[in-house]
Amino acid sequence: MTVTVQSLADTTGAQHFAPATEADAASIIADLAARGTPVELTGGGTKRGVGRMPNAGATLSSARLTGIVAYQPTEMVLTARAGTPLADIEAELARNGQRLAFEPADWRGLTGTTGEPTIGAVAATNNSGPRRFVAGAARDALLGVRFVNGLGEAVKNGGRVMKNVTGLDLVKLMAGSWGTLGFLTEVTFKVLPVPETEATLVLHGLSDVDAAKAMAAAMATHAEVSGAAHLPELMSAQVLEGALKSDAATLLRLEGLSSSVSVRLAFLQTHFSMHQQSVLDAEQSALLWREIRDVTPLHPLRANDRRPVWRVSMAPDSAVLMVDALRRQAGLAVFYDWQGGLAWLRMEADPEAGALRETMKRFGGGHATLIRADAATRAAVAAFEPQSGPADALQKRIKAAFDPAGIFNPGRMGF
Repeated sequence: MTVTVQSLADTTGAQHFAPATEADAASIIADLAARGTPVELTGGGTKRGVGRMPNAGATLSSARLTGIVAYQPTEMVLTARAGTPLADIEAELARNGQRLAFEPADWRGLTGTTGEPTIGAVAATNNSGPRRFVAGAARDALLGVRFVNGLGEAVKNGGRVMKNVTGLDLVKLMAGSWGTLGFLTEVTFKVLPVPETEATLVLHGLSDVDAAKAMAAAMATHAEVSGAAHLPELMSAQVLEGALKSDAATLLRLEGLSSSVSVRLAFLQTHFSMHQQSVLDAEQSALLWREIRDVTPLHPLRANDRRPVWRVSMAPDSAVLMVDALRRQAGLAVFYDWQGGLAWLRMEADPEAGALRETMKRFGGGHATLIRADAATRAAVAAFEPQSGPADALQKRIKAAFDPAGIFNPGRMGF
């Protein structure tokens, strides 16, 4: 068989592969597994700064596996090869008045990486933005996958039952696996129509605790809020080129038909009449939520700014209490998304991993992921939430079934 692949060696001797077909990828992986060569799996490379860098002798990229395989707008389902740039996917959907409802984020500005985000990496990292808490995550919209496992076998969702993991949903397992279980070659996503318009109600001057209460109250109404975030004092000055000024801003997004948005907005304005308010029109609202999605408030202010940034998922009413307690131990900057259930934290000096995770446990626990840090910190700190007991055993069992030789992104997620 002729393998269509680009292969180069860098100054360390590591080989870099970019197969043009799934069959080529399978052949390469089978050879690497036979030789026991660890391999870093990548898409566009925009999230290489997350987690520990694998000590790999090779890199396997999906960059040449591109193109939309099937898309019928009336069926609202799109299938594309894993290396297809996300921008190409979004442009094709926009031409048909559709979108990926879970709002995949672009972290290049946050992490200082380059390259192009790919649709395969969206699936592999379960990349989900502000609408996730009402529309679901990327894994909820992911309908099907094709990938190559650690034995060099091509696997299609539903086409094979993996040894020792019978009954587990392969699609859900691949979503958020960060390239540790298989090399994605093709993904299928559910898509949804783009609403006619949107608007955002801004409540000014609320504390973190009061903002959490306001967001919960808004979600309990019939207003159908599709975005709920809170920017504490000073954080609000980092979005919309400072248009929100520097006082705290609690953000409530409404989407849909123009007539519906107007009625629901008026309802929320009355509901929160005790608070100072302002309203962002459709253009301003769309820009604001892109900046929330892409974590713009915590973008580095200088090129060498590698202050640690954590992504913390907790129950909304617990997250604000956890942050308040942590502030007494460490200097930090913070803003909230997902109705307060997602806290983005920037530590002013050390990563404070131990203090963060211990404080989280005191307030009910959750998941903390180190998204940005310098190389030394990434090597020393568990970037992903450590598992223990049955969860750890299951994780290792799944890893062994998908990747028996342990060659895929070794160490990236701590195993």
